[in-house]
Amino acid sequence: MSIILEDFRESELDNWYWFQEALTNDELVEIETIQESIPFTKAKVSQKLVDLECYRKSEVKWFPKETIEHRWLYEKFINMITESNRALWNFELTSIFDDLQYTVYNGEGGHFDWHMDIGKGKYSRRKVSITLQLSDPDEYEGGDFEFLIGNEITKLPRKKGCAIVFPSYFLHRVTPVTKGVRKSLVLWVSGQPFR
Repeated sequence: MSIILEDFRESELDNWYWFQEALTNDELVEIETIQESIPFTKAKVSQKLVDLECYRKSEVKWFPKETIEHRWLYEKFINMITESNRALWNFELTSIFDDLQYTVYNGEGGHFDWHMDIGKGKYSRRKVSITLQLSDPDEYEGGDFEFLIGNEITKLPRKKGCAIVFPSYFLHRVTPVTKGVRKSLVLWVSGQPFR
């Protein structure tokens, strides 16, 4: 017996999408201006402070989605995620639970070890992740953003202003920053949990 799905669409569940110049230089400057008035907090994992810096060492700020001055940035991110999703995965995307996360990895070993962006509770609803590179590659050493797909590690582009869009179930990391500062902006879009 065979099952026929009438609305079957091809998808590339192990692929990712990127925008080489996601934002203009003026928009990148505007992000830096916005973040100046927001205080840093120590990064968490699944709502728990990570005491062991061997897993994650970074500082974060949050750009609330309710704030009018952030709206243009959310619209840009949503447009990139929509284009990527239509091109590769065709996930049902319905909402944004989390605010935009501005993350700084300092040169004293700032990093985030292998992890996925999905988990328990509301994190089980994350479908697509996007990260925007805010630092010029010459401003830091180390700090590679990498995927582990199967048994292959892929280093992602480091160009300032580029955005990487990927399924939230991808295993990924930021390797330790050995010099300088690496900055990024991250958002997650949600839907019904994967089944």
